[in-house]
Amino acid sequence: MGYKSLMSFVTDPATIATTLEAGIALARREDAHLDVCCLGVDHTQPGYFYAGAPAMIYQETLDRARAEAEALEKDVRRRLEREEIRWGADSAVVQIGGLASLVGLRARFSDLVIQPKPYGEGRTPDAEAVVEAALFEGKAPVLVLPENGLPAELGQRIAVAWNQSDEALVAVRRALPMLMAAAHVDIVIVNPPAQGPERSDPGGMLTQMLARHGVRAEVSVIAKTLPRVSDVLCRHVRDRDADMLVMGAYGHSRFREAILGGATRHMLEIASVPVLMAH
Repeated sequence: MGYKSLMSFVTDPATIATTLEAGIALARREDAHLDVCCLGVDHTQPGYFYAGAPAMIYQETLDRARAEAEALEKDVRRRLEREEIRWGADSAVVQIGGLASLVGLRARFSDLVIQPKPYGEGRTPDAEAVVEAALFEGKAPVLVLPENGLPAELGQRIAVAWNQSDEALVAVRRALPMLMAAAHVDIVIVNPPAQGPERSDPGGMLTQMLARHGVRAEVSVIAKTLPRVSDVLCRHVRDRDADMLVMGAYGHSRFREAILGGATRHMLEIASVPVLMAH
């Protein structure tokens, strides 16, 4: 059991280096195949024709997106050709309204999607849309990279955010290859409910399941001493010197434009270690 099909989507030349270095390192470590899809995104609103705007304007935006995608693919190929790993690279042009469908289709046949942090200075809305689409449309686990990329020894000390939810359990199952290879796994529970199904033994059943896979895990039950759960988790990650966090991704109603839940979004904004998420 492992990650044999890795996938990354590139929409911004500024993130190529961080994304590819992480993808190459994981492909080499897992003996996996790395696919990179370079996207040129047309941000004109589909389905509308603005009064007075000739059709050639729409063709011009598509041509610009195609040129951007081809330039990204050229840079990606130039970097990957220096590596002795199995890889593939292609480019695609998509209107912003169809981004989720394209990314979801590609992501759903991948074992792990590797993406840069979607929030921060210089990040575009495309970065957030790609992460959301991979999680919610593609149903794929996504490894979100911090600004400084992967640590030298990823997954030696892993923290697992556990709250008994379906999303958290899916994330744990998708992270099993890394958990099994880790030297230390810390199951972190913040303010467990007094009347929950695990009230007498928080994290006990999860620890038992992991132990049967050879995972050495311990449970940390901590109080919510900061306003946000994400702040508490990040502080615990720093205190335990963890190099990776596993957590479920939570979504708001589709009536909202932003899909990622508040806790999920805030975690991605402040995390200083890679975060493996699944929904």
